[in-house]
Amino acid sequence: MSKKENIAPGSIGLPVLLVDDEPELIKGFSVALRGMGFKNVLSLTDGREVMPLLARQDVSLIVLDLSMPHVSGRELLAEVIAAFPAVPVIIATARGEIETAVECMRSGAFDYLVKPVEKGHFEASVKRASELALLRGEVNSLKRRLLSGALENEAAFSGIITVNKALRAVLGYVEAIAPSDQPMLITGETGVGKELVAKAAHDVSNRGGAFVAVNVAGLDDTMFSDTLFGHKKGAYTGADESRDGLITQAGGGTIFLDEIGDTTESSQIKLLRLLQERKYYQLGSDVPRESAARVIVATNHDLQALLSEGRFRKDLYYRLCAHTAAIPPLRERKEDIPLLINRFFDDASRSMKKARPQAPPELVTLLKTYSFPGNVRELQAMVWDAVARHKGGPSVSMESFKAVVGQRGYGVRDEGRAVSEHIFDNCTTDNFPTLKAADELLIKKALELSSGNQGIAGMLLGITRQALNKRLVRKKN
Repeated sequence: MSKKENIAPGSIGLPVLLVDDEPELIKGFSVALRGMGFKNVLSLTDGREVMPLLARQDVSLIVLDLSMPHVSGRELLAEVIAAFPAVPVIIATARGEIETAVECMRSGAFDYLVKPVEKGHFEASVKRASELALLRGEVNSLKRRLLSGALENEAAFSGIITVNKALRAVLGYVEAIAPSDQPMLITGETGVGKELVAKAAHDVSNRGGAFVAVNVAGLDDTMFSDTLFGHKKGAYTGADESRDGLITQAGGGTIFLDEIGDTTESSQIKLLRLLQERKYYQLGSDVPRESAARVIVATNHDLQALLSEGRFRKDLYYRLCAHTAAIPPLRERKEDIPLLINRFFDDASRSMKKARPQAPPELVTLLKTYSFPGNVRELQAMVWDAVARHKGGPSVSMESFKAVVGQRGYGVRDEGRAVSEHIFDNCTTDNFPTLKAADELLIKKALELSSGNQGIAGMLLGITRQALNKRLVRKKN
């Protein structure tokens, strides 16, 4: 039986990713892989490019050098496992790093190879990893459909960093209805990226005009009309000359109205007329003007609730909801956190003209315990603040992140309380837990939520890492 036949069927189709800053080592690995039947081999010499590549390309397995410039292999391993747990990662390490490699195995690496790597050991490790990848084939197949099959215009959505299935499905829907002239309603909490989705829809549509965005929250009826429709000279005091509104600027493109749920009834009536008749009036004019712009609106409010309260017109709502896209909050797509962190570190460092610092290995675990009321925008602000504060050294400090997370509270603490209340609601005098049992339950839950990180678990419990460690030691004894 040939070596190619020894490889698990179906695992050869997806590429193997080699990540090493030594070109000769990559060349040797590539030759060995092709001899085993892997026709598609990708390679990167810069660790910073790994997560963006994985966001757009499925791979069967990764061979990762532990010692890399810019981004350490250990940090990359944590990010890959967090975002792509189905992809086996083989660590390549120097002899003096074996202890670290073993720690990486405990963190989720599939195997490790000691340099100089023997061909037989390399092929055996790759074969086992390929067989593991085959067992996860059904999940990988679904991921391929979501990541590469759903979107035909990946470039238009490049500003939206996600591997979340629910959000990818929403983006697929947005892409499908992008050419429509009908209005579109985008819903979601503050900071989820509603404007990015609207801009992507415009880019996919290939409309001839511009994309023009405006936040209409807080605009009274006059300001709303003046901003969108413009005015004629003398329309009001101070209107010394005529001015076109944003509808005219958009032309045949897209006008994006953010926070539409905060508009007045008079403004809603004018918007409804624009949607129904494709006509509007400038302030101070009784001559209708035509609009060819597509209207996309967004809100962080529950419009159904506003309807029941009489604060939003039903006829406008039914006109707007011809196409609706609901963007999930960041707390429901935490697998995106490592990818977003990587992008924001790159962006912040480039903007501030600083050497790119690294994220501490425990940062992703910490942030996954947080509910992010400000969503992606809040995460971006946290990373930019950390980069701005960074004075030197390989990694940014955790302190600014801990300050935000500790000050605003952990979203998971609500979950913990709900579980505890449920347990105690069913307690009687016969099965009421002792203080020791309740203490052990809380510690167990905190360690589960923090993936075993005692520092973060201690923060969840309101105690120090040292205090938690002492409790765990006493429990063992």
